[in-house]
Amino acid sequence: MDKVVHKYIQVEEGLKLHVAEIGSESSSSPAVIFLHGFPEIWYTWRHQMIAVSNAGFRAIAPDFRGYGLSDPPAEPEKATFADFVNDILSILDSLAISKVFVVAKDFGAMVAYPFAMLHPEKVAGLIVLGVAYLPPGDFKQNSALLPEGFYIRRWQDPGRAKAEFGRFDAKTVVKNIYILFSKSELPIANESQEIMDLVEPSTPLPSWFTEEDLATYGALYERSGFQTALQVPYRTMHLDVVPTKPDPKVESPTLLIMGEEDYSMKLLEEYIKSGGMNKYVPNLETIYVPGGSHFVHEQFPDQVNQLILTFLDRNKHRVPV
Repeated sequence: MDKVVHKYIQVEEGLKLHVAEIGSESSSSPAVIFLHGFPEIWYTWRHQMIAVSNAGFRAIAPDFRGYGLSDPPAEPEKATFADFVNDILSILDSLAISKVFVVAKDFGAMVAYPFAMLHPEKVAGLIVLGVAYLPPGDFKQNSALLPEGFYIRRWQDPGRAKAEFGRFDAKTVVKNIYILFSKSELPIANESQEIMDLVEPSTPLPSWFTEEDLATYGALYERSGFQTALQVPYRTMHLDVVPTKPDPKVESPTLLIMGEEDYSMKLLEEYIKSGGMNKYVPNLETIYVPGGSHFVHEQFPDQVNQLILTFLDRNKHRVPV
């Protein structure tokens, strides 16, 4: 990790994004951009960045605006997924990268899918962990069917979420969410509970997530706070980034990696396993990781790294030299 270079890229007036990078900037080294989810930052990709750079690729991992070391938007309450998609384009243009592999996890997938649809000429291939593609409008329709106590619905309420997160320091918030999201059960609170109450204070961290890792996350969320993080994704999931069209498709070669114990599988298992996603992502391969949680890339880094490298090697001919 001591070889990771940190830089800042201005994406609009008064707003700079932090980007971590490792690997050769030579045109013969295909670039891979890693998009984090929540409660993550660029650091969540530490294992994957080293693996792909050692294999001859250029690894780039930004913090989204309002996350980690990136500047917050001037009006966090107005931030949307469209801003995040545009930021990825600005980063690639600033780094003079014409075509890139995109690796995304959790809500990072909700940036990656529209980016691949809006800018197909920029995407050599897409690897997504934990989140299937849903066509425009489907999330809004399906989210209304979720229980009131489900974490997504709870955190869409600005006042309630602010009060809940405000009870703890940033490090404890991250710890609680990592513990909660590592389980296979859906995070649903009853009427008298908040989401954080689902975690007993004495519960240890997952064995693959160290105190050092937690300290890194905690320090960066202490800096950024959670205002933007709760706005995007939770309060903007219903907004379509791509203009509605009859047949929205992601044409890029795509690999979906799902942990078999990922709680999100309970929501979309039938849709994924029945091939429902293939209608919208025709060049799709899906791989299930036994025992894998929502953080499968941190839990089983060697296995996930090998899946990523196999995909990159198979498709690197799509990147112009």
